Amino acid sequence: MTAMAYKWTLAGVEQTQNFAERLAAFLQPGDLLALEGDLGAGKTTFTQGLARGLGVRNVVNSPTFTIIKEYQGRLPLYHMDVYRVGDDVDSLGLDDYFFGEGVCVVEWASLIEDVLPQERLTIFLRTAGDEQRLIELVPQGDRYVRLCEEIDFDARTGD
Repeated sequence: MTAMAYKWTLAGVEQTQNFAERLAAFLQPGDLLALEGDLGAGKTTFTQGLARGLGVRNVVNSPTFTIIKEYQGRLPLYHMDVYRVGDDVDSLGLDDYFFGEGVCVVEWASLIEDVLPQERLTIFLRTAGDEQRLIELVPQGDRYVRLCEEIDFDARTGD
């Protein structure tokens, strides 16, 4: 059975960050967002908006060489870029983050598919012309289906 996908077209950086900021209002401890997209698709831009929505005051940038960056807001935000992890994934102690009190955002999540929790929200970001981004949310698990339904309702009603 294929999971339902929720799709939006966003007009650039500001709308991408605003979308992520709205999403943050629905997040709770232990949530995991698996980000997928080519270089330049907006994964870090999305995470910056999410951080803003969680009340993070620090500058958020890609954790490419540090692998994991932690930020404090309404909930802790664990921002991971696993592009360069390779075979060292077991040494990172990811379960402490995945099952902790914060929200995990994993860029390039498909590279560590076998260690990710089965229930998560996978977010595909794609460029579509000049500044437009296509965003697709694919929920895996009841929690994330409900979350996507709430977000979709919020987007349709403009609340």
